Amino acid sequence: MTTNESVNTVLVTAASGKTGRRVAERLTARGLDVRAGSRTGAVPFDWEDEKTWGPALAGADAAYVTYYPDLAAPGAVAAMHGFGLAAGEQGVRRLVVLSGRGEPEAVRAENALREAWGDPSGLTVVRAAFFAQNFSEGALAEGVAAGEIAFPAGDTAEPWVDAEDLADAVVETLVAPGHGGEVYELTGPRLLTFAEVAAELSRATGREVRYVPVTVPEYASALQGHGLPAGEAQWLAGLFGGLLDGHNASTTEGVRRVLGRAPRDFRTFTATTWPTAP
Repeated sequence: MTTNESVNTVLVTAASGKTGRRVAERLTARGLDVRAGSRTGAVPFDWEDEKTWGPALAGADAAYVTYYPDLAAPGAVAAMHGFGLAAGEQGVRRLVVLSGRGEPEAVRAENALREAWGDPSGLTVVRAAFFAQNFSEGALAEGVAAGEIAFPAGDTAEPWVDAEDLADAVVETLVAPGHGGEVYELTGPRLLTFAEVAAELSRATGREVRYVPVTVPEYASALQGHGLPAGEAQWLAGLFGGLLDGHNASTTEGVRRVLGRAPRDFRTFTATTWPTAP
């Protein structure tokens, strides 16, 4: 695509998710035609039903691609290949895909999408660190509410990125020229271990939140106890353990590269999320 082609209609996959919802809201506020794709929404879209992909993409100029549960998950490479073919057939001109930072399997899925679509100049990859919002509306929120976060992270530090920054960056790469073919790694401005996060959450909420380190097998067992199938629980726990082995313990300038400003700090996230805490 040429960089001066405007974007008017955008498919947002997983539009009810943590990032999809924020992206859809921002695009709507800008006056764009947003197709909020979901299993039960007005625009049927289901990663497990390939027949929904083409109709959801028909007539769209661009799409925000978020694969559940993660772009490194089993089946993601095949799904990205099929979605890329569908996007090419429907004449979609710009794709922004959410990926994981430091995930080799996710890179394979990125490449499958790029190659199947056939327009690498129009694809933007956004590789994100762990979201700060995991502690308020994600898998770890229950632990925060209970005062105890159990996770297989040890004392590894992570550059937590704010989902609001991620959404701002995704929208910018979707609608503004100059981002095609780019890969952006988005992080927050500082590193925090889980113990340091627990201290920040304790300060923000006004009650004690403790971090309890657990092993990968222990975490997998806990996930199974919450109803996750054994295979999925073991894969997810292994993914977290691998991502938190220290290789991602660094910050980047990705947010500044896209938005021209510094990323929001974790403390800004906590102050916004729990503004009335004692």
